Amino acid sequence: MSTPHALLDSSPWNREHWKLFTIVSLTFFLDGVLFTIVPSILYLIVEPGLATTIFSINLLAFMLGAQVLGRLADIYGRRVMLIVAISIYTAATFLLVPLHGGFTELLILSSAINFGIGGEIGAAYSAMAELTPARHRGKAIMLSANMWNVGAAVIAWLALYYGGLYTDITSQISSVILTAAMLAIVIALARIHLPESPRWLIQRRRYDKAIEIMSRISGKPREAIAAAIEKLEIPSEGVGLRDAMRRYSFRLVVLILITGSQYVTYNIISYYLPYASGFAYGIDIAPLNIAIANLGASVGAFLLLPIIDRSRKISTLTSYLGGTITAITLAIIHSAAPLEVFLAVVFINMIFSEWAWASLSALESELFPTGVRASTIGFITLVSTAAVAVMVYVEKYISAQLFLALASLIWAIGLSSSAAWYLRGVESARKTVEELAKS
Repeated sequence: MSTPHALLDSSPWNREHWKLFTIVSLTFFLDGVLFTIVPSILYLIVEPGLATTIFSINLLAFMLGAQVLGRLADIYGRRVMLIVAISIYTAATFLLVPLHGGFTELLILSSAINFGIGGEIGAAYSAMAELTPARHRGKAIMLSANMWNVGAAVIAWLALYYGGLYTDITSQISSVILTAAMLAIVIALARIHLPESPRWLIQRRRYDKAIEIMSRISGKPREAIAAAIEKLEIPSEGVGLRDAMRRYSFRLVVLILITGSQYVTYNIISYYLPYASGFAYGIDIAPLNIAIANLGASVGAFLLLPIIDRSRKISTLTSYLGGTITAITLAIIHSAAPLEVFLAVVFINMIFSEWAWASLSALESELFPTGVRASTIGFITLVSTAAVAVMVYVEKYISAQLFLALASLIWAIGLSSSAAWYLRGVESARKTVEELAKS
């Protein structure tokens, strides 16, 4: 029979895949909701200068969570770390609901939420890459990750709704946070049923559980799968990042550059731009800007569906080309165009931002070996989020116009990196993760 890994990659899409896809999609939906809470309400509570301080420290917590829990996901499993992460941020969200404390309490609890959100990235991407059939991997990762944008748009619109419903600021804020906290409970219950990655189980020599899950996915008898595993040569691939840095230096550098570019520009334009000095349309449009931006990103995923599993190279290059052009347009029209026009270009820019995120998410998930996959994703997320944190922190010292000019430059860096990948990188669409790890 085929190798166990080939069984996973050639399996028809079935109930187990729907279960995985649904749970991971709910994970990203909740991440988008929770990440968006603070930027969508903070203008009601603190001065812009203090807001950017909180944002930057939250982002540092996000990047630490990505690295720490990403590393632990390679040691203890994808499922366990997803449960640990949701436990951390659900508890922090409920503690945040009353919001009776001051700056310090808000800073600590919002940072704990971001630590948990960041900690899910490596485990969630790894689970999708390792369980999804190769021909559907790009679509599945893209659509599940896109639920972040949907969640962000939903909670931003709810913030606007609660703002119109309540005149009391405390009621507005508490309603937004309580909505997110209750959603976290529902998704935490669903996550208990998430299957562990058979590839990770085989890597850790936990064959009985791997055989059970693979039998459910493929429909093959356990005895045949056990016999195939016995013939499998299982490498000791990756106990840390050193091996990945040495063997995959080009792809790692490119992924850091394109991921950093997307993370920085997405966060600047969708979340933090209204908090910049001299923003032409006023800080009070922060939730509207977030909602419009993430609505554009949500739409973008469906527009990329025909391309993502045909060519990662084309989808990546196209996304950064479109993102660069529209970012330059934003810098040119800021303060000169009506708000409706500015937000329309934000919407279009976020379509390309989602294309970029979908492409890099697929590449991060599939280009590294199973034993170091979550750690590598965590490291790329750490470096990229650190760049966002620096940009957000310096926002208080620069104007919104300069902020947009820098966003255009950073998009251009992503464009040059995606061009390098188009010319020298491997085409990963429809290939197995084992094949890509050897290339």
